[in-house]
Amino acid sequence: MRKQYSGTAEDFEKKLGRVMERLGVEKYQCDWTQGRGGSSCWVEMHYGGSVYRFENSTAKSAACGRGLTYASDLFAAVVYSLEGLARAVEQGIFTLDMLLAGVPALPAAPPLEPCFQALGFTQRPESAEEIKAQYKRLAKVMHPDSGGSEEAFIALTENYEACLRAMEEAQEK
Repeated sequence: MRKQYSGTAEDFEKKLGRVMERLGVEKYQCDWTQGRGGSSCWVEMHYGGSVYRFENSTAKSAACGRGLTYASDLFAAVVYSLEGLARAVEQGIFTLDMLLAGVPALPAAPPLEPCFQALGFTQRPESAEEIKAQYKRLAKVMHPDSGGSEEAFIALTENYEACLRAMEEAQEK
């Protein structure tokens, strides 16, 4: 299957930033991945005290007859859809409140444990490998042999171990 949209996912991340600015959305995040299990992407935007998530995947694309297979194409489709919303708002056809009235907001995220925050996570990682990789990145800087303080390195290691315990406990449930 050939690529449908010109540009990379990084190009569409820049475009998404401009679209969010047009919509007046200050806080948003996105992710797009391509792996053996297919491709998927999502954009979450914080608006009016709620979080809204717009998703696309190879499975959803196939179900509606588009058949997009590249992560950048899926992401482009979401960005162009959001751009259509921005255009409708700018033309005075709708307000963003009206457009989002039928979109279910995500439930509030549970608070993130302090040990994850101490390692720099803003949301709970999906695997112990992510925790280990983040720990290694921080340890390179915070280790006393690299100019860091011993107290900070000990605190980092304690938080790392607490994160691993929390992940184990979550998997046991």
